[in-house]
Amino acid sequence: MGPAVIVRDATAADAEAMAAIYGHDAVHGTGTFEEAPPSVTDMAARLAAVQERGMPWVVADDNGRVLAFAYAAPYRTRAAYRYTAEDSVYVAPDAMRRGAGRAVLAEVIARCEALGLRQLVAVIGDSANAGSVGLHAALGFEPAGELPDVGYKHGRWLDVVLMQKALNGGAASAPTGGGIDL
Repeated sequence: MGPAVIVRDATAADAEAMAAIYGHDAVHGTGTFEEAPPSVTDMAARLAAVQERGMPWVVADDNGRVLAFAYAAPYRTRAAYRYTAEDSVYVAPDAMRRGAGRAVLAEVIARCEALGLRQLVAVIGDSANAGSVGLHAALGFEPAGELPDVGYKHGRWLDVVLMQKALNGGAASAPTGGGIDL
């Protein structure tokens, strides 16, 4: 990434770029099991829903062009999961392996720690998704399991890789604060 790239909060004005990045993966990739690209309106609604919960959603901005985005959302909506979030990270095809994904995911991790969360979970589509598995491992996520053949896309069965990162001491002590607004 060049010196002009900054990581900042995503805004509704970024919805078009984020929909294009995500939509490319929906149509051509296996990082998401969605098969149809979301509309700009849908992406803006997803962004708003995450931010209304006080959760982070950030973009890597290169002089007004969104290269990547990442966010954290509740892992599940039952009360016992309120200290655990799930991250998502997507990178524009022409920005892969330039550090944008690492920059946005690192920021999401830091913000989840600041929120007092205790666990961050990655649910990675496709066990062959070496880029996402490697990115998460580089930022301290540990393998937590694999769900074989749970998705069917592009004419083949796909696995899901689970990875997990303890935050704020993980399970070493009881959490403080109220956790995620579910």
